[in-house]
Amino acid sequence: VGWSGLVIGSGSGSAVGVCVCGTGGSMDLQSLLSGSCLVFTLAMFCAGLSDLRKMLVTKNTENIQFLPFLTTDLNNLGWLYYGYLKDDWTLMIVNSIGASLQTLYILTYYCFTQEKCSIMVKMLLSLGVLVLGYCYFYLRIPDLGTRLNQLGLFCSIFTISMYLSPLTDLVKIVQTRCTKCLSLPLAVATFLASTSWVLYGWQMADVYIMVPNFPGIVTSIVRFWLFWQYPTEQDKYSYRPLYA
Repeated sequence: VGWSGLVIGSGSGSAVGVCVCGTGGSMDLQSLLSGSCLVFTLAMFCAGLSDLRKMLVTKNTENIQFLPFLTTDLNNLGWLYYGYLKDDWTLMIVNSIGASLQTLYILTYYCFTQEKCSIMVKMLLSLGVLVLGYCYFYLRIPDLGTRLNQLGLFCSIFTISMYLSPLTDLVKIVQTRCTKCLSLPLAVATFLASTSWVLYGWQMADVYIMVPNFPGIVTSIVRFWLFWQYPTEQDKYSYRPLYA
């Protein structure tokens, strides 16, 4: 990019300087946003490590949900393919690591669950969805631009549905006035990751990246409000009076 700017502005030294500086500033911002997306999204993915540790220690899957691992894995693989078609290394790196982690969680869950038949059926159905989706986008849509638009729309809708799915749990928290089932670090990581992706999508002029991450920001803010409105018992009594 710098060399093309040098050729275009070869008639004026000042014009060359302006072109190169503008490009460098844009690339610096893109690199910053790319790095923040990588760090904060991986922090969000690593929230499952506590469940992984619990399964390895207890040798069972009690009180651990399987569906979030499966849907997140499918979401990661969809965005990985989208990043591959766009040649976007940020999307490819983040979602390849995310898909690897979710696959690890899934396999560990399968090893220790008592409902292996049910879990296997869900895994095979998901694999079938992946194969059908790949055949549709790769074989039925030869035009790359159309393929990108349709895949981006599909991934966006899937991501939005994932962000909105916990709303029923949030309603239950309001009814019970208890936030013990919420994770504050996960809410912070989700807020930072969603904000980073919105800014990254805006920088890359990609509406399919920008729009589906707005619900992540909104639901995170709702979680912050719930923590403030209904603090846990530990938070309520964290400041103890000093005795003389």
